Amino acid sequence: MPKQAADQTEAQAQAQTRSQPPGPWAAWRGWGLSWGGWLDNRHGEWWLLAQLLLIGLHLLPPWPAPGSWGYAWPLPLAIGGVALLLVGLALALQAFWGLGANLTPLPDPKPGAALVTRGPYRRCRHPLYQAILLCSLGVVLALGSLLHLALLLALVAVLGGKARREEGRLLPLHADYPAYRATTPAILPGLPWLDWRH
Repeated sequence: MPKQAADQTEAQAQAQTRSQPPGPWAAWRGWGLSWGGWLDNRHGEWWLLAQLLLIGLHLLPPWPAPGSWGYAWPLPLAIGGVALLLVGLALALQAFWGLGANLTPLPDPKPGAALVTRGPYRRCRHPLYQAILLCSLGVVLALGSLLHLALLLALVAVLGGKARREEGRLLPLHADYPAYRATTPAILPGLPWLDWRH
């Protein structure tokens, strides 16, 4: 094949690759995750690690099991917990979609990320964290487990701290963030560690 034809074929292949929609991993490339970040917490990776660990620990069986106390866990509480878990999952999906290309699991925003105040972000500034806490509360109610209650309280501490770091990074980037923060609850309205407005 002549060199000119080969060059033209290669150029066409590259153009076709560029015109294809991004794969499922494309959105994750801009998150800023790196091995160095896991070691020195440069973008808040330790907050993410604590969050993921606590969420994963929710898969543990209940402890102590409600039956070990000599009574059965009330069925309406268990059903209500499952319902709350499903609501939390639906709210988490809504929050994911609401962020779109601005989504990152780290507390440091992506470079050039827009400030999102529409959709679930009108309800609170951190609707994904709100959804995670609702899911955790649902698990507590479904299982009647003191272990899972402790995990919920630990998640409250971690997500409250992670949200504060995130807001510290957002304030210098968006001139209208202070007004948004003053009028919109942080995670759960009325709870001191989960709602701060200035």
